[in-house]
Amino acid sequence: MAADIKANSPLTLPVLPLDDEVVLPGMVVPLDLSDTEVRAAVEAAQAAARPSGNKPKVLLVPRVDGTYAATGVLGTVEQVGRLSDGDPGALIRGVGRVRIGAGTTGPGAALWVEGTVVEETVPDPLPGAVTELVKEYKALATDWLKKRGAWQVVDRVQQIDGISQLADNSGYSPFLTTAQKIELLETSDPVARLKLATEQLREHLAEQDVAEAIAKDVQEGVDKQQREFLLRRQLDAVRKELRELNGQDGEDESDDYRARVEAADLPEKVREAALKEVEKLERASDQSPEGSWIRTWLDTVLELPWNERTEDSYDIQGAKAVLDAEHAGLQDVKERITEYLAVRKRRAERGLGVVGGRRGGAVLALVGPPGVGKTSLGESVAHAMGRKFVRVALGGVRDEAEIRGHRRTYVGALPGRIVRAIKEAGSMNPVVLLDEIDKVGSDFRGDPAAALLEVLDPAQNHTFRDHYLEVELDLSDVVFLATANVLEAIPEALLDRMELVRLDGYTEDEKVVIARDHLVPRQLERAGLEAGEVTLDDSALRKLAGEYTREAGVRNLERSIARLLRKVAAQHELGDRDLPFTVTHEELRGLIGRPHHVPESAQDPAERRTAVPGVATGLAVTGAGGDVLFVEASLADPETGAAGLTLTGQLGDVMKESAQIALSFLRSHGAELELPVADLKDRGVHIHFPAGAVPKDGPSAGITMSTALASLLSGRQVRTDVAMTGEVSLTGRVLPIGGVKQKLLAAHRAGITTVVIPKRNEPDLDDVPAEILEKLEIHPVTDVRQVLEIALSSADVPVTAAA
Repeated sequence: MAADIKANSPLTLPVLPLDDEVVLPGMVVPLDLSDTEVRAAVEAAQAAARPSGNKPKVLLVPRVDGTYAATGVLGTVEQVGRLSDGDPGALIRGVGRVRIGAGTTGPGAALWVEGTVVEETVPDPLPGAVTELVKEYKALATDWLKKRGAWQVVDRVQQIDGISQLADNSGYSPFLTTAQKIELLETSDPVARLKLATEQLREHLAEQDVAEAIAKDVQEGVDKQQREFLLRRQLDAVRKELRELNGQDGEDESDDYRARVEAADLPEKVREAALKEVEKLERASDQSPEGSWIRTWLDTVLELPWNERTEDSYDIQGAKAVLDAEHAGLQDVKERITEYLAVRKRRAERGLGVVGGRRGGAVLALVGPPGVGKTSLGESVAHAMGRKFVRVALGGVRDEAEIRGHRRTYVGALPGRIVRAIKEAGSMNPVVLLDEIDKVGSDFRGDPAAALLEVLDPAQNHTFRDHYLEVELDLSDVVFLATANVLEAIPEALLDRMELVRLDGYTEDEKVVIARDHLVPRQLERAGLEAGEVTLDDSALRKLAGEYTREAGVRNLERSIARLLRKVAAQHELGDRDLPFTVTHEELRGLIGRPHHVPESAQDPAERRTAVPGVATGLAVTGAGGDVLFVEASLADPETGAAGLTLTGQLGDVMKESAQIALSFLRSHGAELELPVADLKDRGVHIHFPAGAVPKDGPSAGITMSTALASLLSGRQVRTDVAMTGEVSLTGRVLPIGGVKQKLLAAHRAGITTVVIPKRNEPDLDDVPAEILEKLEIHPVTDVRQVLEIALSSADVPVTAAA
């Protein structure tokens, strides 16, 4: 501070306003005198100082938006002259802080005010904390100055000893805002002012470090992009030169997706979506991963046959002939396909190909045991209709995205199996076989069966959306054939959307025809034999079907024929057999061994299972078709066995309840049936179903268990040629059951001649082939008493062995 200025002394000074600028004590600044207010203040100061001969003094006051600060700086006019640009100017030095008071009058046109010099107290000696603060400020200031390259100023800052002067030195910092400088100006305590200056400098250096790091990262990224761009341009130039050397055009037409989309025959909405993706591809950089995703999506869309359709063959007679030639039996599904073609023909003739946006597709579910020709039937249907055929295997599929596709956000995303099937077929109206739909599973990835609901719903599948494509795909013209072995394994909501066609298995006569017309020619070719070299007569085929392979389908029958032909071919090569050769039923045992399924009727009467009381023959349905089921009952010795009912054979809850019902009925009606039910009080009853490793359940063995128990108590045998099926009630009523056709086919295969069924199942006999009905004596019954009259042998027939 100047020697002639004392702390807290009053002053009268002209005001020199500084717009958006702040001058701190110790700073020397040049001011332009061309400004009217600056010139007026300097001239007024000069006029006031002439009598005393001192330097002119002005009050430098910051002015922000027309408002003056409460504190100003006393400045001395060191020199008046010309600035470097030639304009008049004055060099003014800040001396000390002045607290501005009231306005007053003075010479000249300037604004005069009264002020008081602010007192600054510096502790002496300096505390340790203040000394550390001084060191920190000088270190930060030195760091900042070195970054700016102002090496000549570093020494001057290091030489400043006063706390107040050191803090006010930050007024030269260009990064401080006007508000920050005013805050420094109005802070009268030197230590507090130094803390504030240190904090401001520290914050600026931190911001500068972040900015430098960002700028460095940006520059490195730009350098990498420029290098990659340069390399890619060089690579494009090399490829262009290679194409020209190979005689190709300079442009690769396959990369021009816009031209391909515009030239493709796409639906309008699909075209719009494809063009949007092309625009994204054009905006994306070459190194962006999104570009490869878009190209893959565009390739998939362009490869789909959006408007490709095969013409249906409306030759109804020809289609029926194709189905009959390729498959024997299966009249239900043949009639359904014939009906479908007839309706399609009439719709086409009347211009009703598309109604309400939907075409005339079909959804059929072919349900039946293995080996009856469900899968091969799909190919025959496509052949008869003149359509493309695609098979989609659903066995073991657990991921919902397998049906509806993956979202494009995933790496390696693909469309679902339905879209891939349409793409593979090359037309929008193929025959799609959904094989083993009952084997579809579900886990944490979703339920594929639920995803099939939209695919197989004729009311929805004309707007099917795959998650990968995200555009509508019309599936209403597709013929879907779903195959399954077990009807109960298909979800009810999915089954409701399909038309059910049952394939219950073949009769023995149908198996002979299938073997003669289809299986033998195919296996002759696979065995390397000519058509006339080996012949199987009908007796051999019938014995193969009846005694070597007891099944609903013909898969094991074909294996037996293949084994037989291999045996003949091997014997011929060894010189033990001359060709041509005819195989009869007598020669089967010598070629492929003994039969595996000898019917009960062909066995010795004493060796049959029903040769003793307490054994009855029932009928059941399994996943492999119908089958014969034996029920055995026994009574425990009253002295050694515990009373009660014992059930074995891996039975389900429903079958256990049927056994309890059968036992209760016999106990309550024993006198009426002339049975010694008194034996049941103290003796345990054991009912067993052989083939104990096979789970069994269902109510249809009720009358079979009742008959076995009645046979045990009466000592009368159950007739060997009788089999039965039906649910029993506590009152002895025989209630209806399911699977009548499959059970009758199984009874026929097992050599049974008499079958007892519920009266209310009599309408189901219409589905049974006529040749089976001719060979079976069928008794519809309503009461257990009728069953016992038919099944039990007369009382005067001698009993072979005690129960």
